[in-house]
Amino acid sequence: MTELKGEAREVALAEAQAVLAMARDDTMRGRLAELVAAIDDRSVDGDAEELLEQILELGLQAGRIRAHYGPGGEQAALSTLRRLPHGLARAASAREVTEALRALDGTMLERLAITAVAPGSYTLSITANGFEASVRLDAVGARLVSIAT
Repeated sequence: MTELKGEAREVALAEAQAVLAMARDDTMRGRLAELVAAIDDRSVDGDAEELLEQILELGLQAGRIRAHYGPGGEQAALSTLRRLPHGLARAASAREVTEALRALDGTMLERLAITAVAPGSYTLSITANGFEASVRLDAVGARLVSIAT
């Protein structure tokens, strides 16, 4: 369950209401109405969390949230995203990759390269003192693809 308060609640509520106003499918309208009610009650869980993530991610990627609510609203939306399930998973994946790459701490970097794999998906290749590591970076998070000596 994710609690929403202050500016984070205001932005989430306004964005959910905006999407609800544009929705034409009855099933989606029902889901959105439930989300609006949950946000109004100051907490979301389960399917509502997933739907809120989708709405906030779309609003952030499109620049709508910053345009309508300014930098403060954008930061509130980002803070909310970090507390939702996919945001927590992305943070955990970043911590795991960071821990794995600690093997390279203190070594001299020989080569860094970023390769575009697909839209919004990249691979970071690192060579340092005989170690080679490859990290995938995308919307899912950061994942260590390989590490070898």
